Amino acid sequence: MGSLVNAIVQSISLVASLPQTATNGLSQLGTFSAPTFPQFLSGPLQNGFPWGSRTAARTNPYEDSPTTGVVRAYDLTIARGNIAPDGVNRSVILINGQFPGPTLEANWGDTFQITVHNQITGPEEGTALHWHGILQRATPWYDGVPAVGQCPIAPGKSLTYTFKADLWGSSWYHSHYSAQYAAGLLGAIVIHGPHENIFYDVDVGPILLTDWYHAPYFDLVEQTVGVGQPPAFSDNNLINGKMNYDCSKIPANGPHCTPNAGISKFKFTSGKTHRLRLINAGAEGLQRFTIDNHTMTVVAQDYVPVVPFQTNVVTLGIGQRTDVLVKANMPSNSAVFMRANITAHCSLANQPNAVAAIYYENADQTKTPKSVAQTFDDTKCGNDDLTKTHPLFPFPALANAATTLNLDITFGPNKTGNNLWYMNGQTFRANYDHPVFLLAAAGNTSYPYDPQWNVYNFNSNASVRVIVKNNFPALHPMHLHGHNFFVLAEGTGTWDGKITGYPNTQRRDVQIVQPNGYLVIQYDTDNPGVWPFHCHIAWHVSGGLYVNLMEQPSKIGQRGAVPQRANEPYLLRLDNPLRYRFTSSITGIYGLFETVFVSFGSDTELYDISSFRAWER
Repeated sequence: MGSLVNAIVQSISLVASLPQTATNGLSQLGTFSAPTFPQFLSGPLQNGFPWGSRTAARTNPYEDSPTTGVVRAYDLTIARGNIAPDGVNRSVILINGQFPGPTLEANWGDTFQITVHNQITGPEEGTALHWHGILQRATPWYDGVPAVGQCPIAPGKSLTYTFKADLWGSSWYHSHYSAQYAAGLLGAIVIHGPHENIFYDVDVGPILLTDWYHAPYFDLVEQTVGVGQPPAFSDNNLINGKMNYDCSKIPANGPHCTPNAGISKFKFTSGKTHRLRLINAGAEGLQRFTIDNHTMTVVAQDYVPVVPFQTNVVTLGIGQRTDVLVKANMPSNSAVFMRANITAHCSLANQPNAVAAIYYENADQTKTPKSVAQTFDDTKCGNDDLTKTHPLFPFPALANAATTLNLDITFGPNKTGNNLWYMNGQTFRANYDHPVFLLAAAGNTSYPYDPQWNVYNFNSNASVRVIVKNNFPALHPMHLHGHNFFVLAEGTGTWDGKITGYPNTQRRDVQIVQPNGYLVIQYDTDNPGVWPFHCHIAWHVSGGLYVNLMEQPSKIGQRGAVPQRANEPYLLRLDNPLRYRFTSSITGIYGLFETVFVSFGSDTELYDISSFRAWER
């Protein structure tokens, strides 16, 4: 691996062959023009801060979230485009003409008001955006998951999401419809909040790590669930949407490839401390992030500030975030690489190594850094040991949860030979016209299409413990919507009943369950709704590795009226209605997919959704 990495680095030219518009559209991420971020945005202040006297160490963020009254408005247009992030030209889906999409920014307690326009054509597709990690305590219908809290946004239509920035830190937003985000439909979220325990001079902002595929996302989903098909391997690895690619690997009839398309570049100032917001926004790859000749101090994981600790490598599963502080302790003419490596024995990657250049203020920005990669232990296909992480604000889990759910993950073919993922023997399929949360809000929790909707109703139980057993030799970054959960235990084999770090256990919204391993999480049912719990690997969730967790159903209807736009039906028709007449029977594997199932009684067949169109309304 070391010789491969060195060969890649030696081949890098720091003089990009392509302009930024060709590689990333209108995005400035990965360039010296990318903005740094303030301590907080302008707005009314109390005791000198938008969030008043609340602190990271002494304020319960789940019970004492501020309301600033400030609205942060954004307008996002989603449309197809052609760019070459690594020099290989391909069709993508862009947000405001950018990849990565615009960074959304607010203070803790502000209100986001985000209008999304679906202008996807050639062919048309639905869409929906999920605001990863936001609790949505007052607005569960704006979580952004089609078939749960909303119908998809139809082509040519718009939807305004309005919700509170109820936590602070670093995150991202992405399409939760089909595998669209693997085609570029994603961006970062930065929410400023208290950090009285840490000090830094420069907020560098988001650093998005994304595995990258040259094939269209639907082809990859079709391959993943297809009969007798090999798994999909990523073609490259990007940092803030940029990396070079070896064009000799492109077949003669393949897409156009430009060598040395350009890598991302960052500035450091000697003697200053820099905050980096690391985000794994990929589709499958487990990322290991390092900076040559530098040590990082971890200060937050997902939306949870933690007691700072030092490390030379950060491990990130899909959807996970880690905020780190880096002291620029080298001479002012220094230049080094930052690196993101997809662990080969844990993930599926043809070219797993990404680099970006960091230049100190007096360095020659045209020269390639000569720094050497750090060594680290990457044997574990999972997150760091739980004993390393302690939330800054101690919020203990109940010693004994009110109820327990055991979930067994398995994989195998269905009756038609298509490969699917199962939880407790059931794969998930959704109905875009009947979102399960909206049904629950209307008092309907019977769900005639269960069990394929995979709804677990915990009724009025005050807390839930979920024990996930992974019976497959692949990792799964498990994400729970609507909550930061307590991570009680994780490992390989079978859980021995012991809790790690009690009473101040780790909290976050994504945690990896290791291959042939277990994960034990717990959460309080203080957010009435129906919340997805799923693997965040795009190809796994598209294959059904997903359940809906319903809490406090008697209180769901008390959450207020569901906005009409979130409840509009997304109607599909088949191009051949004479053959397939019962469009109301259309269901689909959840969210990140481009495949639907058309069901007639007991018979289920697989069809390409690209032959479907939304009704004009």
